[in-house]
Amino acid sequence: MSLIKSISGIRGTIGGKQGEGLSPLDVVKFTSAFASFLKKSSNKEKLQLVVGRDARISGQMVDSLVVGTLLGMGIDVIETGLSTTPTVEVAVVDKKADGGIIITASHNPMQWNALKLLNEKGEFINAAEGNEVLQLAETMDINFSTVEKLGKYITDFNTIDTHIQKVVNLPLVDVEAIKNAGFKVAVDAVDSTGGIAIPRLLKALGVEDVVEINCDPTGKFSHNPEPLPENLTEISSVVKNNNCNLGIVVDPDVDRLALVCEDGEMFGEEYTLVAVSDYVLSNQKGNTVSNMSSTRALRDITEGYGCSYTSSAVGEVNVVEKMKETNAIIGGEGNGGVIYPELHYGRDALVGVALFLTLLAKKGCTVSELRKTYPNYLISKNKIELTPDIDVDNVLKTMAEKYKNQPVNTIDGVKIEFGNEWVHLRKSNTEPIIRIYSESQSMEKANELAQRIIDDIKSL
Repeated sequence: MSLIKSISGIRGTIGGKQGEGLSPLDVVKFTSAFASFLKKSSNKEKLQLVVGRDARISGQMVDSLVVGTLLGMGIDVIETGLSTTPTVEVAVVDKKADGGIIITASHNPMQWNALKLLNEKGEFINAAEGNEVLQLAETMDINFSTVEKLGKYITDFNTIDTHIQKVVNLPLVDVEAIKNAGFKVAVDAVDSTGGIAIPRLLKALGVEDVVEINCDPTGKFSHNPEPLPENLTEISSVVKNNNCNLGIVVDPDVDRLALVCEDGEMFGEEYTLVAVSDYVLSNQKGNTVSNMSSTRALRDITEGYGCSYTSSAVGEVNVVEKMKETNAIIGGEGNGGVIYPELHYGRDALVGVALFLTLLAKKGCTVSELRKTYPNYLISKNKIELTPDIDVDNVLKTMAEKYKNQPVNTIDGVKIEFGNEWVHLRKSNTEPIIRIYSESQSMEKANELAQRIIDDIKSL
């Protein structure tokens, strides 16, 4: 059993003893702590929260616990049911709510679930606010409401359609161009709520020929839900065998977008943001942001337009903070997360799909041809499982010291640059591992760089 409390929310496996996984008692504890935090930090008499969930099997159970707890705290609940992370984020602002809770463990396997906590702007709460919530959860200095002041329960199951309409209405989304292109598109939604949202979005964009796989939101993920090449063999075959122009893959809560070329090859999760940024910057000059573990290609593209690129610490909260600081017009993370402030400050696969299809329609080329127009960098993603005897802080400190003669960035773990190559080591926020990302102009070189660092760590 695992329970991880981080900037990415409260994440854990379902079942087991209280405190060792995301048990019902833990769900109630952290939900009531978040509710108490909002009540203390707000001057309002009555609060309202938006709640939504992905399709994983434990979702309905966790949703019931979350909703019941919020009502017991005297908070009104707008229940969106099966939804997506960006949809709930948009709904918080739309409904003028005081925050939100998204019940999803994102790319984690179906044994996991999580509470993602949003503020009144529909953005993830920051680290300081998260720590305050955790402190309240530990002390349980929480007052529940009397029967006269219980919250009200409201449902709105149209939030996905509202979200889609807002995406379609964006000035840089050209529905007519997409429709005229006559795209045939395959979709893999890993048996979650992307199976509801993405086909509806494609229809709204004028894409009539859609091949759906794993789009029934049962929550019984037919493959590992993280949209990495090794997990996407099925859609690769479907795209190629059905003569599709493009394959679209989303994770269970639809904040990450991976693309498949017409020949079945991966466009590259890292390049989702690169392509979308290219399109946005070609229409509007402005700054960009991605996290430290993302490809150098975004910097190259941004500077090619005479604009400024900035890297941030890993985590959506950190990317958003840096985007606001630099007034960036597009940003995100190299895991297929596109953040387009024109709509909202959150990773949004729906926005990514609409902007990418517009770009593809206007370019009039194949997806593989488009990919060849971008700088070719490849990232090797490795990890070291954490054991009690591994002192992560000491590992990172030692590596920074060992390579002190290279450019070293320590704002989030340790990033070491070697000319056009880099390696980034950091403790994961969502899993008990050290992530080791390395980038070079070939996978062989990226793997060699990663292995060198792994060998260094093992020798400590």
